[in-house]
Formats: sequence, C-alpha cells, structure tokens
Amino acid sequence: MDQVSGSPQEPRRADESGGLPGCYRHPEQETGIRCARCDRPICPQCMVNASVGFQCPECVRGGAGTAHPTRATAPRTIAGGPIAADPRLVTKILLGLNLVVYAATLAVRTLADDYAMIGLAVDPQRYELVGVAHGEWYRLLTAMFLHTEVPHIAMNMLSLWWLGPSLEAALGRTRFLALYLLSGLGGSALSYLLAAPNQPSLGASGAIFGLLGATAVLMRRLNYDMRPVLILLGINLVITFLPGIASQAHIGGLVVGAAVAFGMVHAPRDRRTLVQTATCVVALLAIVAVVWVRTVQLTG
Repeated sequence: MDQVSGSPQEPRRADESGGLPGCYRHPEQETGIRCARCDRPICPQCMVNASVGFQCPECVRGGAGTAHPTRATAPRTIAGGPIAADPRLVTKILLGLNLVVYAATLAVRTLADDYAMIGLAVDPQRYELVGVAHGEWYRLLTAMFLHTEVPHIAMNMLSLWWLGPSLEAALGRTRFLALYLLSGLGGSALSYLLAAPNQPSLGASGAIFGLLGATAVLMRRLNYDMRPVLILLGINLVITFLPGIASQAHIGGLVVGAAVAFGMVHAPRDRRTLVQTATCVVALLAIVAVVWVRTVQLTG
C-alpha cells in the first residue's frame, strides 16, 4: 500500500496529492466537503448535519470556537457549489413537479398527446402535423415530466429519490438542476434523432439515466467502490433494450449526464466556474445540433 502524506492532525493538501484534500480524521479518504465552522475537510463518515451545511465531530462537541466562516472560506461541495441546509430541496421540487403533471394527465387525457416527445406525425383528431420538426420544440422538455402509467412514474420517482439527494448534496442545487435538465434534453434529442418520427415517447427516464451516469462519475472521482453502481447500471441497460422501452432516450441521458458530471467534478479549482459553464454550454450546443440535423432530415 502506498504511503499517504499527512496525519489526522494535518491532512494532506490537494496540491500534494494532485486531487482533493484528505479528511482530517481519515487522510486516506478524499473529500470535497468542509466543516461549516472550522473549514477542515471531512469525509462522509465524519459529516454531522448542522443547521447550515455539515460540521466535524469536534465542532459539534463545541471545541472549535464560535467564529463564522467568511465567504472566501465558506464550505463548498466537491463541484464548488454552496452547501445548502436542505440538500434535497431541488430533488423534492422535481419529484413534486412530476407528480403534479401526472395528476394533470389523469384529469386531461389529451395532455400527454399534446406535450409528449414526437418527431413528426399527423394528429388523427385534428388532421394536422404535430411534432418537434413542425416547430413544437417545447416537446423536448415537456416530455421529461410526463407519465401515463403508475409503474412508470413509480419507478422513475423512486430512482430520482434514491439518486437525487446524494448528487444534489455533492454538486449543489444549481449544478444538480443543470445536470438533470441537460440529461433529460439529451435523452429527448437522441430519441428524436434515432426513433421513428411518429413514435411518441415520454417520461423522466432520460434524466434518471443521466443521474445514474453522474453517480458513477462522482463515485469514481471519490474513489468509492464502483461495483454497486456498475451492477445497477448494467441491469438498467439490459432493461433498456426490452420491447416498448425508449432505449434512445436512456442512452442519450446517460451519455450527457456522465459528460456533464465529469466536467463538473474534474474542473480545476482556479477555473471551476468557467470549465463547468463551458461543459454545460457544449452539452446544450450538442443537443441543439442533433435536433437541427434531424429537423433538416424530416423537413428538408
């Protein structure tokens, strides 16, 4: 086993190891979380929930004074986002929004048809063209929040609740929301490109697969055991190619989610915001390019 610089009293520095600092109590464990009071790096084993962010065990016991962190030393996530008092807020909002939209589809039967992802088709009720190629770009986004069957929304929402909080806590609210939306749009874009133009699809599965890919990237970045997430990913990929499943949306979401997460957690600290913004912009431009190419194919 390689020696690790530092000690419980003096954790290794990021510039010495080339990565994240080690926990002050477990130097071998890299972490992007710091105590909200003393600013020492703490791993998940040492994190104690506080009214704002997390604190180390010593600060919880009252041994670190009462000074508040300044803006420059305020605790940040591994991706540089501020640590929120409720690391599940965005996940809860997304889950609630999906449930509200599902209730609306039960009340208004035409809602799913009007806002589902579809490339180009003739509406049998109105005898007119509908779809993204017909200018209904919003379908790329609205399809992410539509579900029409109980098993479908139940599985997606359980996955969101399982994957979302840990990613939201690690990335921060804004970055997590960007990851979710870009993953969903990536799934819609690939479905638009590869599926039959008159084949409708809907659901949060593209975004969920993006969160799954991001979880794998984050666990690899933190040197966690990859076997559980790889097994889960393998099972989901097998299910993806069963009949009746929108495999294009799943693959598109997975690829975009993993790519965006990689840019977020591997961005150099001195250029973190620039690199993360550029990653999201490039992902969005790639999605726009795919949509444009397919639109030209269908209308040209």
